[in-house]
Amino acid sequence: MEQLALLLFERMGMLLILMFIMTRIPLFRTMLDKAIDARTSILYAVLFGIIGIMGTYAGVIVSPDRMDSSFWVTSLASDEMMAHSALIGVVMAGLLGGAFVGVGAGFLTGLHAFFLGGLAGPSYLVSFPLIGLLAGLVARFFYEERIIAPIKAMFIGVFAPILQLGILLVFTTSSEKSIALVNQVGVPMVITTSIGIAIFVAMIQIAFKEEERAGVLETQRALTIAEMVLPHLQQGLTCETAEATAVILMRELQADAVAVTDTERVLAHVGIGAYRHVPGEAVAAEISLQAIRTGKIQTALRRELLQSLHEALGAAIILPFKQSGQTAGLVQLYYRSPKQIRKVEQEFAQGFSKLVSSQLTIAVADKLEALMKEAELRALQAQIHPHFLFNTLNSIVTLIRIDPNNARQLTVKLAQYMRMSLKMPQSPLIPLYQEIEHLNTYLAIIQARFEEQLQVECLVDPNLEMVQIPPSTLQPLVENSIQHGFKKKMSGGRVFITLKQEGDRLQISVEDNGAGIPADYLDKLGSVPMSGSGSTGIGLHNVNQRLINLHGAESSLSFMNRTEGGARVAFSIPIQNGGKRDHEASSINR
Repeated sequence: MEQLALLLFERMGMLLILMFIMTRIPLFRTMLDKAIDARTSILYAVLFGIIGIMGTYAGVIVSPDRMDSSFWVTSLASDEMMAHSALIGVVMAGLLGGAFVGVGAGFLTGLHAFFLGGLAGPSYLVSFPLIGLLAGLVARFFYEERIIAPIKAMFIGVFAPILQLGILLVFTTSSEKSIALVNQVGVPMVITTSIGIAIFVAMIQIAFKEEERAGVLETQRALTIAEMVLPHLQQGLTCETAEATAVILMRELQADAVAVTDTERVLAHVGIGAYRHVPGEAVAAEISLQAIRTGKIQTALRRELLQSLHEALGAAIILPFKQSGQTAGLVQLYYRSPKQIRKVEQEFAQGFSKLVSSQLTIAVADKLEALMKEAELRALQAQIHPHFLFNTLNSIVTLIRIDPNNARQLTVKLAQYMRMSLKMPQSPLIPLYQEIEHLNTYLAIIQARFEEQLQVECLVDPNLEMVQIPPSTLQPLVENSIQHGFKKKMSGGRVFITLKQEGDRLQISVEDNGAGIPADYLDKLGSVPMSGSGSTGIGLHNVNQRLINLHGAESSLSFMNRTEGGARVAFSIPIQNGGKRDHEASSINR
Protein backbone atom coordinates (compact mmCIF):
# COMPACT_ATOMS: atom_id res chain seq x y z
CA MET A 1 0.00 0.00 0.00
CA GLU A 2 2.83 2.41 0.81
CA GLN A 3 4.56 1.64 -2.47
CA LEU A 4 1.32 2.24 -4.36
CA ALA A 5 0.79 5.55 -2.56
CA LEU A 6 4.30 6.72 -3.48
CA LEU A 7 3.77 5.75 -7.13
CA LEU A 8 0.45 7.61 -7.22
CA PHE A 9 2.01 10.70 -5.67
CA GLU A 10 4.79 10.56 -8.26
CA ARG A 11 2.34 10.25 -11.14
CA MET A 12 0.02 12.87 -9.67
CA GLY A 13 2.98 15.27 -9.41
CA MET A 14 3.55 14.96 -13.13
CA LEU A 15 -0.15 15.59 -13.74
CA LEU A 16 -0.10 18.65 -11.50
CA ILE A 17 2.88 20.05 -13.40
CA LEU A 18 0.80 19.90 -16.57
CA MET A 19 -2.09 21.52 -14.74
CA PHE A 20 0.21 24.30 -13.48
CA ILE A 21 1.33 25.00 -17.04
CA MET A 22 -2.33 25.14 -18.01
CA THR A 23 -3.06 27.82 -15.40
CA ARG A 24 -0.32 29.95 -16.96
CA ILE A 25 -2.16 29.98 -20.30
CA PRO A 26 -4.25 33.20 -20.67
CA LEU A 27 -6.92 31.30 -22.63
CA PHE A 28 -7.54 29.02 -19.64
CA ARG A 29 -7.90 32.00 -17.27
CA THR A 30 -10.17 33.79 -19.72
CA MET A 31 -12.38 30.74 -20.00
CA LEU A 32 -12.71 30.49 -16.23
CA ASP A 33 -13.78 34.15 -16.10
CA LYS A 34 -16.55 33.74 -18.67
CA ALA A 35 -20.16 33.19 -17.72
CA ILE A 36 -21.26 29.55 -17.98
CA ASP A 37 -23.41 29.08 -21.06
CA ALA A 38 -23.92 26.16 -23.45
CA ARG A 39 -20.72 26.82 -25.40
CA THR A 40 -18.43 27.31 -22.40
CA SER A 41 -20.03 24.31 -20.67
CA ILE A 42 -19.01 22.08 -23.56
CA LEU A 43 -15.49 23.55 -23.55
CA TYR A 44 -15.26 23.01 -19.79
CA ALA A 45 -16.48 19.43 -20.09
CA VAL A 46 -14.00 18.59 -22.85
CA LEU A 47 -11.09 20.30 -21.08
CA PHE A 48 -11.64 18.62 -17.71
CA GLY A 49 -12.53 15.36 -19.44
CA ILE A 50 -9.07 15.43 -21.02
CA ILE A 51 -7.55 16.13 -17.59
CA GLY A 52 -9.46 13.12 -16.26
CA ILE A 53 -8.18 10.90 -19.08
CA MET A 54 -4.64 12.12 -18.38
CA GLY A 55 -5.22 11.20 -14.74
CA THR A 56 -6.20 7.69 -15.83
CA TYR A 57 -3.02 7.28 -17.88
CA ALA A 58 -1.04 8.57 -14.89
CA GLY A 59 -2.40 5.69 -12.79
CA VAL A 60 -0.92 2.38 -11.74
CA ILE A 61 -2.23 -1.04 -12.86
CA VAL A 62 -3.14 -3.16 -9.86
CA SER A 63 -4.01 -6.85 -9.79
CA PRO A 64 -4.15 -9.41 -6.94
CA ASP A 65 -0.57 -10.51 -7.55
CA ARG A 66 1.27 -7.49 -9.05
CA MET A 67 1.53 -3.75 -9.74
CA ASP A 68 2.46 -2.32 -13.14
CA SER A 69 3.55 1.33 -13.47
CA SER A 70 3.54 1.43 -17.28
CA PHE A 71 2.76 4.88 -18.68
CA TRP A 72 0.71 4.04 -21.74
CA VAL A 73 -2.03 1.48 -21.14
CA THR A 74 -4.31 0.39 -23.99
CA SER A 75 -6.27 -2.33 -22.23
CA LEU A 76 -6.66 -4.08 -18.89
CA ALA A 77 -7.18 -7.74 -18.06
CA SER A 78 -10.41 -8.81 -16.38
CA ASP A 79 -8.71 -9.09 -12.97
CA GLU A 80 -6.93 -5.73 -13.19
CA MET A 81 -7.94 -2.16 -12.36
CA MET A 82 -6.32 1.28 -12.36
CA ALA A 83 -5.37 3.13 -9.18
CA HIS A 84 -5.67 6.58 -10.79
CA SER A 85 -5.94 10.37 -10.37
CA ALA A 86 -8.74 10.76 -12.93
CA LEU A 87 -11.16 12.00 -10.28
CA ILE A 88 -9.17 15.26 -9.98
CA GLY A 89 -10.41 16.41 -13.39
CA VAL A 90 -14.00 15.23 -12.82
CA VAL A 91 -14.40 16.81 -9.37
CA MET A 92 -12.80 20.08 -10.54
CA ALA A 93 -15.19 20.14 -13.51
CA GLY A 94 -18.16 20.00 -11.15
CA LEU A 95 -16.75 22.53 -8.66
CA LEU A 96 -15.78 25.10 -11.30
CA GLY A 97 -18.38 24.52 -14.01
CA GLY A 98 -21.42 23.13 -12.26
CA ALA A 99 -23.41 19.91 -12.53
CA PHE A 100 -23.71 19.84 -16.34
CA VAL A 101 -19.97 20.31 -16.83
CA GLY A 102 -19.23 17.73 -14.13
CA VAL A 103 -21.46 15.14 -15.81
CA GLY A 104 -19.91 15.87 -19.22
CA ALA A 105 -16.33 15.56 -17.98
CA GLY A 106 -17.27 12.45 -16.01
CA PHE A 107 -18.86 10.84 -19.04
CA LEU A 108 -15.77 11.43 -21.21
CA THR A 109 -13.46 10.10 -18.50
CA GLY A 110 -15.73 7.16 -17.76
CA LEU A 111 -16.12 6.27 -21.43
CA HIS A 112 -12.35 6.17 -21.86
CA ALA A 113 -11.95 4.02 -18.73
CA PHE A 114 -14.72 1.69 -19.94
CA PHE A 115 -12.89 0.99 -23.20
CA LEU A 116 -9.73 0.23 -21.26
CA GLY A 117 -11.67 -2.64 -19.70
CA GLY A 118 -10.60 -4.38 -16.52
CA LEU A 119 -12.48 -5.25 -13.41
CA ALA A 120 -13.82 -1.69 -12.82
CA GLY A 121 -14.47 -0.70 -16.46
CA PRO A 122 -18.28 -1.05 -16.50
CA SER A 123 -18.69 0.71 -13.14
CA TYR A 124 -16.78 3.77 -14.36
CA LEU A 125 -19.56 4.60 -16.85
CA VAL A 126 -21.76 5.22 -13.82
CA SER A 127 -19.38 6.41 -11.11
CA PHE A 128 -17.52 9.14 -13.04
CA PRO A 129 -20.66 11.01 -14.30
CA LEU A 130 -22.34 10.59 -10.91
CA ILE A 131 -19.35 12.05 -9.05
CA GLY A 132 -19.22 14.97 -11.51
CA LEU A 133 -22.94 15.58 -10.93
CA LEU A 134 -22.60 15.51 -7.15
CA ALA A 135 -19.55 17.82 -7.25
CA GLY A 136 -21.56 20.32 -9.30
CA LEU A 137 -24.47 20.17 -6.86
CA VAL A 138 -22.15 20.62 -3.87
CA ALA A 139 -20.57 23.66 -5.60
CA ARG A 140 -23.92 25.47 -5.38
CA PHE A 141 -23.38 25.82 -1.65
CA PHE A 142 -20.24 27.86 -2.41
CA TYR A 143 -21.61 29.97 -5.29
CA GLU A 144 -20.55 33.22 -3.59
CA GLU A 145 -16.88 32.20 -3.81
CA ARG A 146 -15.13 32.81 -7.10
CA ILE A 147 -12.93 29.76 -6.47
CA ILE A 148 -13.71 27.32 -3.68
CA ALA A 149 -11.18 27.24 -0.84
CA PRO A 150 -8.53 24.47 -1.10
CA ILE A 151 -9.41 22.98 2.31
CA LYS A 152 -13.07 22.66 1.27
CA ALA A 153 -12.08 21.13 -2.07
CA MET A 154 -9.86 18.60 -0.28
CA PHE A 155 -12.73 17.63 2.02
CA ILE A 156 -15.01 17.07 -0.98
CA GLY A 157 -12.23 15.13 -2.73
CA VAL A 158 -12.09 12.61 0.13
CA PHE A 159 -15.56 11.28 -0.67
CA ALA A 160 -15.12 10.99 -4.46
CA PRO A 161 -12.86 7.85 -4.52
CA ILE A 162 -14.84 6.31 -1.64
CA LEU A 163 -18.05 6.64 -3.69
CA GLN A 164 -16.35 5.29 -6.82
CA LEU A 165 -14.95 2.24 -5.06
CA GLY A 166 -18.35 1.63 -3.46
CA ILE A 167 -20.02 1.61 -6.88
CA LEU A 168 -17.32 -0.81 -8.04
CA LEU A 169 -18.25 -3.25 -5.26
CA VAL A 170 -21.92 -2.96 -6.25
CA PHE A 171 -21.15 -3.76 -9.90
CA THR A 172 -18.92 -6.72 -9.00
CA THR A 173 -21.36 -7.97 -6.32
CA SER A 174 -18.57 -7.58 -3.77
CA SER A 175 -16.53 -10.50 -5.04
CA GLU A 176 -13.46 -11.51 -3.11
CA LYS A 177 -11.24 -10.27 -5.92
CA SER A 178 -12.85 -6.81 -6.01
CA ILE A 179 -12.79 -6.50 -2.23
CA ALA A 180 -9.08 -7.32 -2.21
CA LEU A 181 -8.33 -4.73 -4.89
CA VAL A 182 -10.45 -2.07 -3.14
CA ASN A 183 -8.60 -2.69 0.12
CA GLN A 184 -5.32 -2.37 -1.76
CA VAL A 185 -6.03 0.89 -3.66
CA GLY A 186 -8.62 2.58 -1.42
CA VAL A 187 -6.48 4.53 1.03
CA PRO A 188 -3.81 5.63 -1.53
CA MET A 189 -6.50 6.87 -3.95
CA VAL A 190 -8.37 8.80 -1.22
CA ILE A 191 -5.18 10.51 -0.04
CA THR A 192 -3.72 11.35 -3.45
CA THR A 193 -7.05 12.42 -5.00
CA SER A 194 -8.04 14.79 -2.16
CA ILE A 195 -4.57 16.33 -1.94
CA GLY A 196 -4.35 16.64 -5.73
CA ILE A 197 -7.71 18.45 -5.89
CA ALA A 198 -6.65 20.86 -3.12
CA ILE A 199 -3.34 21.61 -4.88
CA PHE A 200 -5.07 22.19 -8.24
CA VAL A 201 -7.56 24.60 -6.62
CA ALA A 202 -4.69 26.44 -4.93
CA MET A 203 -2.94 26.77 -8.30
CA ILE A 204 -6.02 28.34 -9.85
CA GLN A 205 -6.40 30.71 -6.89
CA ILE A 206 -2.79 31.80 -7.20
CA ALA A 207 -3.22 32.40 -10.93
CA PHE A 208 -6.26 34.60 -10.34
CA LYS A 209 -4.57 36.51 -7.52
CA GLU A 210 -1.59 37.22 -9.75
CA GLU A 211 -3.92 38.51 -12.43
CA GLU A 212 -5.85 40.65 -9.94
CA ARG A 213 -2.59 41.98 -8.48
CA ALA A 214 -1.36 42.90 -11.95
CA GLY A 215 -4.69 44.61 -12.64
CA VAL A 216 -4.46 46.58 -9.39
CA LEU A 217 -0.91 47.67 -10.16
CA GLU A 218 -1.88 48.82 -13.65
CA THR A 219 -4.89 50.65 -12.26
CA GLN A 220 -2.70 52.42 -9.71
CA ARG A 221 -0.22 53.23 -12.45
CA ALA A 222 -2.98 54.65 -14.65
CA LEU A 223 -4.35 56.72 -11.74
CA THR A 224 -0.90 58.06 -10.85
CA ILE A 225 -0.10 59.07 -14.42
CA ALA A 226 -3.58 60.50 -14.93
CA GLU A 227 -3.15 62.67 -11.81
CA MET A 228 0.03 64.08 -13.32
CA VAL A 229 -1.48 64.63 -16.78
CA LEU A 230 -4.99 65.88 -15.98
CA PRO A 231 -3.97 69.28 -14.52
CA HIS A 232 -2.42 70.11 -17.89
CA LEU A 233 -5.26 68.76 -20.06
CA GLN A 234 -7.90 70.49 -17.92
CA GLN A 235 -6.34 73.85 -18.81
CA GLY A 236 -7.31 73.21 -22.41
CA LEU A 237 -5.57 71.67 -25.39
CA THR A 238 -2.74 74.05 -26.25
CA CYS A 239 0.77 73.45 -27.48
CA GLU A 240 2.14 74.12 -23.99
CA THR A 241 -0.21 71.77 -22.13
CA ALA A 242 0.17 69.12 -24.82
CA GLU A 243 3.97 69.22 -24.60
CA ALA A 244 3.88 68.94 -20.80
CA THR A 245 1.54 65.93 -21.14
CA ALA A 246 3.75 64.26 -23.75
CA VAL A 247 6.90 64.68 -21.63
CA ILE A 248 5.20 63.09 -18.60
CA LEU A 249 3.85 60.15 -20.60
CA MET A 250 7.15 59.49 -22.33
CA ARG A 251 8.98 59.44 -19.00
CA GLU A 252 6.45 57.32 -17.11
CA LEU A 253 5.64 54.83 -19.89
CA GLN A 254 9.19 54.56 -21.23
CA ALA A 255 7.93 55.10 -24.75
CA ASP A 256 10.31 56.08 -27.56
CA ALA A 257 8.07 58.93 -28.71
CA VAL A 258 4.80 60.52 -27.64
CA ALA A 259 2.52 62.88 -29.56
CA VAL A 260 -0.57 64.75 -28.41
CA THR A 261 -3.08 66.12 -30.93
CA ASP A 262 -6.51 67.61 -31.07
CA THR A 263 -8.91 66.40 -33.75
CA GLU A 264 -7.17 68.33 -36.53
CA ARG A 265 -3.53 69.10 -35.79
CA VAL A 266 -0.47 67.94 -33.89
CA LEU A 267 0.04 69.98 -30.74
CA ALA A 268 3.24 68.35 -29.46
CA HIS A 269 5.64 65.55 -30.40
CA VAL A 270 8.55 64.53 -28.16
CA GLY A 271 11.10 61.77 -28.56
CA ILE A 272 12.13 60.09 -31.82
CA GLY A 273 11.05 62.10 -34.86
CA ALA A 274 10.39 65.32 -32.93
CA TYR A 275 12.36 67.37 -35.47
CA ARG A 276 10.02 66.18 -38.25
CA HIS A 277 6.76 67.03 -36.54
CA VAL A 278 6.28 70.65 -35.59
CA PRO A 279 3.25 71.87 -33.62
CA GLY A 280 0.42 72.93 -35.88
CA GLU A 281 0.84 70.40 -38.67
CA ALA A 282 -2.27 68.48 -39.72
CA VAL A 283 -3.01 65.00 -38.40
CA ALA A 284 -2.35 62.89 -41.50
CA ALA A 285 -1.67 59.28 -40.45
CA GLU A 286 -4.58 57.04 -41.39
CA ILE A 287 -4.46 55.17 -38.08
CA SER A 288 -4.79 58.49 -36.19
CA LEU A 289 -7.69 59.62 -38.36
CA GLN A 290 -9.39 56.30 -37.75
CA ALA A 291 -9.01 56.71 -33.99
CA ILE A 292 -10.60 60.19 -34.25
CA ARG A 293 -13.49 58.87 -36.37
CA THR A 294 -14.27 55.80 -34.28
CA GLY A 295 -13.22 57.01 -30.83
CA LYS A 296 -11.57 53.62 -30.26
CA ILE A 297 -7.98 52.72 -29.37
CA GLN A 298 -5.90 51.75 -32.39
CA THR A 299 -2.78 49.59 -32.31
CA ALA A 300 -0.19 49.54 -35.11
CA LEU A 301 2.25 46.63 -35.02
CA ARG A 302 3.59 46.90 -38.58
CA ARG A 303 6.54 49.13 -39.31
CA GLU A 304 5.23 50.19 -42.74
CA LEU A 305 2.26 51.92 -41.08
CA LEU A 306 4.64 54.27 -39.27
CA GLN A 307 7.30 54.95 -41.90
CA SER A 308 5.97 58.45 -42.46
CA LEU A 309 6.69 59.27 -38.81
CA HIS A 310 10.22 57.92 -38.52
CA GLU A 311 12.08 54.87 -39.82
CA ALA A 312 13.11 53.87 -36.28
CA LEU A 313 9.51 53.51 -35.05
CA GLY A 314 7.93 50.09 -35.40
CA ALA A 315 4.76 50.08 -33.25
CA ALA A 316 2.21 52.48 -31.80
CA ILE A 317 -0.84 52.70 -29.57
CA ILE A 318 -3.24 55.54 -30.42
CA LEU A 319 -5.45 56.54 -27.45
CA PRO A 320 -8.40 58.86 -28.12
CA PHE A 321 -9.70 60.86 -25.17
CA LYS A 322 -13.15 62.37 -25.05
CA GLN A 323 -15.04 65.28 -23.54
CA SER A 324 -18.81 64.93 -23.10
CA GLY A 325 -18.85 61.88 -25.36
CA GLN A 326 -17.00 63.53 -28.27
CA THR A 327 -13.41 62.78 -29.23
CA ALA A 328 -11.34 65.78 -28.17
CA GLY A 329 -7.85 64.60 -29.09
CA LEU A 330 -5.32 61.78 -29.21
CA VAL A 331 -2.40 60.55 -27.17
CA GLN A 332 -0.05 58.62 -29.45
CA LEU A 333 2.53 56.27 -27.88
CA TYR A 334 5.32 55.11 -30.21
CA TYR A 335 7.82 52.26 -29.71
CA ARG A 336 10.78 50.94 -31.68
CA SER A 337 9.54 47.34 -31.72
CA PRO A 338 6.14 45.59 -31.55
CA LYS A 339 7.61 43.45 -28.75
CA GLN A 340 7.48 46.50 -26.49
CA ILE A 341 3.68 46.57 -26.69
CA ARG A 342 2.73 43.82 -24.28
CA LYS A 343 -0.65 42.93 -22.89
CA VAL A 344 0.16 45.19 -19.94
CA GLU A 345 0.59 48.24 -22.20
CA GLN A 346 -2.67 47.49 -23.99
CA GLU A 347 -4.60 47.10 -20.73
CA PHE A 348 -3.04 50.30 -19.43
CA ALA A 349 -4.06 52.13 -22.61
CA GLN A 350 -7.69 51.05 -22.18
CA GLY A 351 -7.84 52.16 -18.55
CA PHE A 352 -5.93 55.40 -19.10
CA SER A 353 -8.11 56.45 -22.04
CA LYS A 354 -11.34 55.85 -20.11
CA LEU A 355 -10.01 57.54 -16.98
CA VAL A 356 -8.82 60.68 -18.76
CA SER A 357 -12.06 60.88 -20.75
CA SER A 358 -14.25 60.59 -17.67
CA GLN A 359 -12.20 63.12 -15.69
CA LEU A 360 -12.24 65.65 -18.54
CA THR A 361 -16.00 65.22 -18.87
CA ILE A 362 -16.42 65.76 -15.13
CA ALA A 363 -14.19 68.85 -15.32
CA VAL A 364 -16.35 70.28 -18.12
CA ALA A 365 -19.50 69.58 -16.11
CA ASP A 366 -18.00 71.25 -13.03
CA LYS A 367 -16.98 74.26 -15.08
CA LEU A 368 -20.47 74.57 -16.58
CA GLU A 369 -22.01 74.26 -13.13
CA ALA A 370 -19.71 76.99 -11.81
CA LEU A 371 -20.55 79.25 -14.78
CA MET A 372 -24.28 78.69 -14.27
CA LYS A 373 -23.93 79.41 -10.57
CA GLU A 374 -21.97 82.59 -11.28
CA ALA A 375 -24.53 83.67 -13.87
CA GLU A 376 -27.31 83.11 -11.35
CA LEU A 377 -25.46 85.14 -8.70
CA ARG A 378 -24.88 88.01 -11.12
CA ALA A 379 -28.53 87.96 -12.13
CA LEU A 380 -29.61 88.15 -8.49
CA GLN A 381 -27.11 90.90 -7.77
CA ALA A 382 -28.20 92.89 -10.82
CA GLN A 383 -31.80 92.91 -9.55
CA ILE A 384 -30.88 94.79 -6.37
CA HIS A 385 -29.58 98.01 -7.89
CA PRO A 386 -32.59 98.69 -10.15
CA HIS A 387 -34.83 97.98 -7.17
CA PHE A 388 -33.03 100.49 -4.94
CA LEU A 389 -32.83 103.00 -7.81
CA PHE A 390 -36.58 102.78 -8.30
CA ASN A 391 -37.23 103.55 -4.63
CA THR A 392 -34.75 106.46 -4.55
CA LEU A 393 -36.14 108.05 -7.71
CA ASN A 394 -39.60 107.87 -6.19
CA SER A 395 -38.23 109.73 -3.18
CA ILE A 396 -36.59 112.38 -5.41
CA VAL A 397 -39.85 112.90 -7.32
CA THR A 398 -41.64 113.47 -4.03
CA LEU A 399 -38.94 115.82 -2.66
CA ILE A 400 -38.80 117.93 -5.84
CA ARG A 401 -42.24 119.33 -5.03
CA ILE A 402 -41.79 119.82 -1.29
CA ASP A 403 -38.03 120.32 -0.80
CA PRO A 404 -36.09 120.99 -4.08
CA ASN A 405 -32.78 121.61 -2.29
CA ASN A 406 -32.98 118.28 -0.50
CA ALA A 407 -33.97 116.67 -3.81
CA ARG A 408 -30.83 118.13 -5.41
CA GLN A 409 -28.60 116.81 -2.62
CA LEU A 410 -30.31 113.45 -2.84
CA THR A 411 -29.65 113.32 -6.60
CA VAL A 412 -25.94 114.06 -6.00
CA LYS A 413 -25.76 111.32 -3.36
CA LEU A 414 -27.49 108.92 -5.74
CA ALA A 415 -24.91 109.66 -8.42
CA GLN A 416 -22.14 108.93 -5.92
CA TYR A 417 -23.86 105.70 -4.92
CA MET A 418 -24.21 104.54 -8.53
CA ARG A 419 -20.58 105.37 -9.32
CA MET A 420 -19.48 103.34 -6.31
CA SER A 421 -21.68 100.46 -7.42
CA LEU A 422 -20.08 100.47 -10.85
CA LYS A 423 -16.59 100.55 -9.34
CA MET A 424 -17.29 97.61 -7.03
CA PRO A 425 -15.50 94.44 -8.22
CA GLN A 426 -17.53 92.23 -10.50
CA SER A 427 -17.10 89.35 -8.12
CA PRO A 428 -19.41 87.28 -5.92
CA LEU A 429 -17.37 88.38 -2.87
CA ILE A 430 -15.85 91.70 -1.78
CA PRO A 431 -13.96 92.85 1.37
CA LEU A 432 -16.17 93.89 4.28
CA TYR A 433 -14.78 97.43 4.32
CA GLN A 434 -16.06 98.03 0.76
CA GLU A 435 -19.50 96.76 1.75
CA ILE A 436 -19.56 99.16 4.73
CA GLU A 437 -18.49 102.10 2.52
CA HIS A 438 -21.28 101.18 0.13
CA LEU A 439 -23.75 101.10 3.03
CA ASN A 440 -22.53 104.51 4.24
CA THR A 441 -23.31 106.03 0.84
CA TYR A 442 -26.77 104.51 0.92
CA LEU A 443 -27.40 105.88 4.42
CA ALA A 444 -26.33 109.34 3.26
CA ILE A 445 -29.13 109.18 0.70
CA ILE A 446 -31.60 108.01 3.32
CA GLN A 447 -30.51 110.73 5.77
CA ALA A 448 -31.21 113.38 3.13
CA ARG A 449 -34.82 112.26 3.21
CA PHE A 450 -35.37 111.39 6.89
CA GLU A 451 -33.01 114.03 8.34
CA GLU A 452 -32.94 113.55 12.13
CA GLN A 453 -35.75 110.98 12.27
CA LEU A 454 -33.41 107.99 11.91
CA GLN A 455 -30.36 106.82 13.86
CA VAL A 456 -28.11 103.98 12.64
CA GLU A 457 -25.36 102.45 14.77
CA CYS A 458 -22.86 99.77 13.81
CA LEU A 459 -20.60 97.68 16.02
CA VAL A 460 -17.77 95.91 14.14
CA ASP A 461 -15.18 93.65 15.76
CA PRO A 462 -11.58 94.64 14.94
CA ASN A 463 -9.54 92.94 12.18
CA LEU A 464 -12.57 92.04 10.06
CA GLU A 465 -12.00 94.61 7.29
CA MET A 466 -10.84 92.04 4.72
CA VAL A 467 -13.41 89.33 5.47
CA GLN A 468 -15.11 88.42 2.19
CA ILE A 469 -18.85 89.09 1.96
CA PRO A 470 -21.34 89.08 -0.96
CA PRO A 471 -21.76 92.66 -2.29
CA SER A 472 -24.97 94.58 -1.55
CA THR A 473 -25.82 92.35 1.41
CA LEU A 474 -26.13 94.85 4.28
CA GLN A 475 -27.93 97.59 2.34
CA PRO A 476 -31.09 95.56 1.54
CA LEU A 477 -31.33 94.46 5.18
CA VAL A 478 -31.08 98.04 6.46
CA GLU A 479 -33.51 99.15 3.75
CA ASN A 480 -35.96 96.52 4.96
CA SER A 481 -35.82 97.94 8.50
CA ILE A 482 -36.31 101.50 7.29
CA GLN A 483 -38.97 100.95 4.63
CA HIS A 484 -41.00 98.36 6.49
CA GLY A 485 -40.24 98.77 10.19
CA PHE A 486 -40.58 102.59 10.26
CA LYS A 487 -43.48 102.83 7.85
CA LYS A 488 -45.78 104.19 10.56
CA LYS A 489 -43.07 105.65 12.82
CA MET A 490 -42.58 109.39 12.38
CA SER A 491 -39.53 109.72 14.68
CA GLY A 492 -37.22 107.82 16.98
CA GLY A 493 -36.29 105.18 14.44
CA ARG A 494 -33.19 103.25 15.34
CA VAL A 495 -31.22 100.57 13.45
CA PHE A 496 -28.42 98.68 15.15
CA ILE A 497 -25.95 96.62 13.05
CA THR A 498 -23.62 94.08 14.68
CA LEU A 499 -20.71 92.34 12.97
CA LYS A 500 -18.69 90.04 15.21
CA GLN A 501 -16.49 87.00 14.91
CA GLU A 502 -17.57 83.73 16.55
CA GLY A 503 -15.07 80.96 15.89
CA ASP A 504 -14.47 80.71 12.16
CA ARG A 505 -17.67 82.50 11.17
CA LEU A 506 -18.77 86.12 10.89
CA GLN A 507 -22.08 86.72 12.70
CA ILE A 508 -24.14 89.64 11.29
CA SER A 509 -27.40 91.00 12.63
CA VAL A 510 -29.56 94.01 11.76
CA GLU A 511 -32.10 95.07 14.43
CA ASP A 512 -34.66 97.87 14.50
CA ASN A 513 -37.25 99.24 16.91
CA GLY A 514 -39.96 99.43 14.30
CA ALA A 515 -43.31 97.73 13.86
CA GLY A 516 -41.95 94.20 13.59
CA ILE A 517 -42.77 91.53 11.00
CA PRO A 518 -46.31 90.13 10.64
CA ALA A 519 -46.45 86.56 11.95
CA ASP A 520 -47.65 85.12 8.64
CA TYR A 521 -44.55 86.57 6.91
CA LEU A 522 -41.87 85.31 9.31
CA ASP A 523 -41.43 81.86 7.72
CA LYS A 524 -41.73 83.19 4.16
CA LEU A 525 -39.43 86.20 4.02
CA GLY A 526 -36.27 85.47 2.06
CA SER A 527 -37.44 82.10 0.80
CA VAL A 528 -39.74 83.52 -1.91
CA PRO A 529 -39.84 86.95 -3.64
CA MET A 530 -42.78 88.45 -1.75
CA SER A 531 -43.91 91.44 -3.76
CA GLY A 532 -46.87 91.89 -1.44
CA SER A 533 -44.76 92.29 1.69
CA GLY A 534 -43.60 95.78 0.87
CA SER A 535 -40.86 97.18 -1.34
CA THR A 536 -38.06 95.06 0.14
CA GLY A 537 -39.51 91.56 -0.38
CA ILE A 538 -37.61 90.91 -3.62
CA GLY A 539 -34.35 92.38 -2.25
CA LEU A 540 -34.43 90.10 0.82
CA HIS A 541 -35.09 87.09 -1.39
CA ASN A 542 -32.11 87.92 -3.61
CA VAL A 543 -29.76 88.41 -0.65
CA ASN A 544 -30.90 85.11 0.86
CA GLN A 545 -30.43 83.19 -2.39
CA ARG A 546 -26.94 84.59 -2.94
CA LEU A 547 -25.93 83.64 0.61
CA ILE A 548 -27.25 80.09 0.14
CA ASN A 549 -25.60 79.66 -3.26
CA LEU A 550 -22.24 80.88 -2.01
CA HIS A 551 -22.10 79.44 1.51
CA GLY A 552 -24.85 76.86 1.86
CA ALA A 553 -28.17 76.70 3.71
CA GLU A 554 -26.48 77.33 7.08
CA SER A 555 -25.82 80.94 5.92
CA SER A 556 -29.44 81.73 5.05
CA LEU A 557 -31.25 84.69 6.58
CA SER A 558 -33.21 84.22 9.81
CA PHE A 559 -36.04 86.56 10.82
CA MET A 560 -37.57 87.16 14.26
CA ASN A 561 -39.49 89.80 16.17
CA ARG A 562 -37.85 91.34 19.23
CA THR A 563 -39.73 91.13 22.53
CA GLU A 564 -39.18 94.84 23.16
CA GLY A 565 -40.54 95.69 19.72
CA GLY A 566 -39.08 95.72 16.24
CA ALA A 567 -37.46 93.01 14.17
CA ARG A 568 -34.13 91.24 13.87
CA VAL A 569 -32.52 89.78 10.72
CA ALA A 570 -29.37 87.69 11.16
CA PHE A 571 -27.06 85.39 9.24
CA SER A 572 -23.52 84.05 9.43
CA ILE A 573 -20.86 83.32 6.82
CA PRO A 574 -17.49 81.56 6.99
CA ILE A 575 -14.58 83.95 7.44
CA GLN A 576 -12.53 84.26 4.25
CA ASN A 577 -9.74 86.82 4.39
CA GLY A 578 -8.74 88.51 1.18
CA GLY A 579 -5.46 90.04 2.39
CA LYS A 580 -4.33 93.16 4.23
CA ARG A 581 -5.68 96.62 3.73
CA ASP A 582 -3.78 99.89 4.08
CA HIS A 583 -6.57 101.83 5.80
CA GLU A 584 -9.25 101.17 8.36
CA ALA A 585 -12.81 100.17 7.57
CA SER A 586 -15.40 102.90 7.53
CA SER A 587 -17.47 103.21 10.67
CA ILE A 588 -21.18 103.91 10.91
CA ASN A 589 -22.76 106.10 13.54
CA ARG A 590 -25.48 108.24 12.03
